[in-house]
Amino acid sequence: MPAAGNDATRWFTEEVQPNDPSLRAYLRRAFPSVRDVDDLVQESYVRIWRRHTTHPVQSARAFLFQVARRLAIDVVRRRRTSRIESVPDLAALPVAAAERSGVDAAILREEVELLTQAIHALPPRCREVMILRKIEGRSQREIAARLGLAEGTVQVHIVQGLRRLEGTFMAYRSPFDRP
Repeated sequence: MPAAGNDATRWFTEEVQPNDPSLRAYLRRAFPSVRDVDDLVQESYVRIWRRHTTHPVQSARAFLFQVARRLAIDVVRRRRTSRIESVPDLAALPVAAAERSGVDAAILREEVELLTQAIHALPPRCREVMILRKIEGRSQREIAARLGLAEGTVQVHIVQGLRRLEGTFMAYRSPFDRP
C-alpha cells in the first residue's frame, strides 16, 4: 500500500532523515575518493522517496544505505572508465580566432583565465556536468545516463554552475560594464 501525503512526509522525517549524519560518515569512510557526498545523499533520498511512494520500505536505514552504496560504487566505476581531463591552458586549445588588437587579445586571455579558474572552482560533480553540457554540448539526458543521475539532478547542477560562473564574472566586471 503506497504512502500518501503527510504520512509519507512524516515517514521520511522520522525514518530517513535521522540517518543523515551516519550515512554521510559511512560514505566518506567507505568511499574516500568520492568528493561530492552531498550529491550521493540527495540522490539516495530521491530514490528512497520514490520507492516508498509506490511500495512501503520496511527498513528505511538498510534501504537508504544500500542505495547510497550502489550509487557510490557507480561513481567510482565511472571515474575509472570515463575521466574528464582538465586542460591546464585553455588558450592553447586549437580554436579559430579572428584577428584581434593587442588590447582585445589581452582582455580575451584574461577572460579565458578567469573562466578557467571559475570552472575549476566548481564542485567536482557540478564541474563535470557543466563541461559535458556547455563544452561538449551533450544533452541533459545523455549526461544523466552517463553519470547515473536523474535528469532533474543534472538540471540542478547546470543551474548552480551557471549561477556560480555568472557570479564570478559579475564580480570581475567593472560597474560601468554591467547592464
